[in-house]
Amino acid sequence: MKRKIICTLGIACFSISAIATELTYRPINPSFGGNPLNSSHLLGIANAINDHKNPDASSILDEQSDLDRLAASLESRLISQLLSDVGNGNTGQLSTDDFLLNIVDNNGELTIQITDKETGESSTIQVSGLVPDL
Repeated sequence: MKRKIICTLGIACFSISAIATELTYRPINPSFGGNPLNSSHLLGIANAINDHKNPDASSILDEQSDLDRLAASLESRLISQLLSDVGNGNTGQLSTDDFLLNIVDNNGELTIQITDKETGESSTIQVSGLVPDL
């Protein structure tokens, strides 16, 4: 009986060692030798679980009211329309609360003059090579 138990235990020990394999550590983090293709994935996970907010940081969107965002959007649209009109050979001027924008197309040379209404300071931007739409 003892002999049967010892043989059974011996066979079981040999079969277990035959199934087991060597454990190999492969790092996932690219900082420690892992696949560099994992770096964007790991950064995304880190940003997703990061709940720390800087108390000193302020967002412009948090400070602006809906009316301020609408006004900024309209000003952007008007400037875009003005530049589009200048591209068709027209000149134009746009006046906002803070700035006066004057755009002139002189035979393919675009001159943009921006004047600060509060201080009176003026900046001029000249771009040559303007090709009208055909």
